[in-house]
Amino acid sequence: MQHGKYRFIVGFLALPLGLYALFVVWPFIQSIYYSFTDWTGLSPEFRMVGLDNYRRMLDDDVFWKSLRHSLLFAIVLPLVTICLALFFAFMINAGGRRRKGGPVVSGVRGSSFYKIVYFFPQVLSIAIVALLFAFAYNPDSGAINSFLRGIGLDGVQPLWLGDPDLALWCVMAVLVWSTVGFFVVLFSAGMAAIPADLYEAALLDGAGRAATFFRVTLPLLWDTVQSGWVYLGILALGAESFAVVQIMTTGPGGPDYSTTVMVLYVYQKAFRDGQAAYATTIGVALLVVTLAFAAVVMRLGRRERLEY
Repeated sequence: MQHGKYRFIVGFLALPLGLYALFVVWPFIQSIYYSFTDWTGLSPEFRMVGLDNYRRMLDDDVFWKSLRHSLLFAIVLPLVTICLALFFAFMINAGGRRRKGGPVVSGVRGSSFYKIVYFFPQVLSIAIVALLFAFAYNPDSGAINSFLRGIGLDGVQPLWLGDPDLALWCVMAVLVWSTVGFFVVLFSAGMAAIPADLYEAALLDGAGRAATFFRVTLPLLWDTVQSGWVYLGILALGAESFAVVQIMTTGPGGPDYSTTVMVLYVYQKAFRDGQAAYATTIGVALLVVTLAFAAVVMRLGRRERLEY
């Protein structure tokens, strides 16, 4: 009987695990292998060079810049996005005034409309979002500087994406704008599932809205918040940061490598410079950073599971 059960389980898992190994695990193994070669990405011929690519990477100033920028993305983007999303979601679900005969805790009027507005950026491609903000950041004809001139702040005309000190933060702002709406809706769904009795009990005990949020809402949403943090960190280290930097910045990755992130540097080395082996070396470093980030977040965010 037990033997038949295991055969049944293995039969169901064999195909999906095989596909995962073929399309996910095997490319990683290939990348690690090619990182020890001098493969250009174009020629079928290459030779083993040992750790030369890794030594070169450790001496590459642009690599260290891209690593710092990627880590900054992975820390700032989840922190700002989740804090904003939690605030907006709590206001939508528990920020309204108590109405006569209504529940003790209620959302603001038109909360469903606000959810749609917040979620709207999710229906836009990240490429479209990046193009729109690239036009908005234009120092001469962009909407932001035009607004500043319109309210009499002609002396405040930043170059935005042309300023090495501002460019990276401008790109991060775009990613926050494009992702916060999804988490507002996600956290709103989680908050709507929390029994109103818990809020009523907290309010009867004299808890204000801030105490209610930190003592009731946040602990019960912690698993969702932790998963969102990991997801956003991986997003910041991967395709989303690549898309906005590639489309919005000069170079791309400029000015003076001030917005270069690891995934963009991998792309440039592989497809612009014909150094596929070195690109895979940076890709291996990116894999290690991503796994380390996820492990740290899961470790630091571990806490007792609360149920209701």
